[in-house]
Amino acid sequence: MKTKLMVLAISLLAFNGVASGFDLGKLLEERLNQELNKDKKNQPAPAQPAPAQPAPPAQTTTNPPPANAQSAAATPPPAKQKIDARQLGFALFGEYTIEEENRIGRQIAGNLLGAVPLVRDDNLQRYVNLVGNWVAQQSGRNDVSWRFGVVDSDDINAFASPGGYIFVTKGLYRRLNNEAELAGVLGHEIAHVTKKHHLKVLKQSSLIGALGQAASSKAKDSDQVVQNLIGNGAEIMARGLDKNAEFEADRVGMVFAARAGYDPWGLPTVLQDLAGLPAKDSRTSLLYKTHPHPADRLAKLGEAVDGRLDGVRGKDLADRFYRIR
Repeated sequence: MKTKLMVLAISLLAFNGVASGFDLGKLLEERLNQELNKDKKNQPAPAQPAPAQPAPPAQTTTNPPPANAQSAAATPPPAKQKIDARQLGFALFGEYTIEEENRIGRQIAGNLLGAVPLVRDDNLQRYVNLVGNWVAQQSGRNDVSWRFGVVDSDDINAFASPGGYIFVTKGLYRRLNNEAELAGVLGHEIAHVTKKHHLKVLKQSSLIGALGQAASSKAKDSDQVVQNLIGNGAEIMARGLDKNAEFEADRVGMVFAARAGYDPWGLPTVLQDLAGLPAKDSRTSLLYKTHPHPADRLAKLGEAVDGRLDGVRGKDLADRFYRIR
């Protein structure tokens, strides 16, 4: 079957001026701290005590006002909290359109590529896009323009953002031994997009603005919701999804790879390799912050599969796996 190749549109995103030896985990954590501290910086200064007022004239009546009336007069009624009913309704019951999903994903991907570039190897990028798009065709999400890339970081990790933007670090790619393992890793990230794990977190976040938070001052030519979600995207990338989402992505991604004709044990093999790395390996520090431990993921996969894929005979295609020079 002739696969319709997708042009890597990530070149539209800025990624110049990045120093070599970039620490991806440190950048994402700094980005998170900036976003979480933004509200603190924007909070108004504490109110200064009001100047003393002259004493009121002596009462001419023998019956002073009730105590509760004095208290009410001294304390103004609290201002009502401003609630954006439309955004609150969306947060509870709404769904993102495919256009909104694409714009959110493009913003998050741009934040990442604005700090760390793609590996400068066109053949590598084409190969990863070919494999990724073939696996993505098994997901049923034909409304997404899938884009894949290998980023120039020695960290061992992989990322996905809404709209089909998926990245593997050079550090993780170098540990892969065949195409089936690559398909398993990409299948896991494809499953995050297919199951809309990131979008679900964004909807649940208090930063979404449903309770009247002001839009970013930069939101002149962009959707207000998308601009409000920039910080959330950084938070997700730095903190990761919950464990259940990661376990689900392992299960679903393994099935996607098997449907594509690959050996379904590619992803478990990668997890087994990662589980054997030293606990204090700096290359995996962000991986362990954003994912459950590989040993826990292997155990969950074993429980879920339970021999169901023993009869599947896929290919590993080690002979055509692209090696980074």
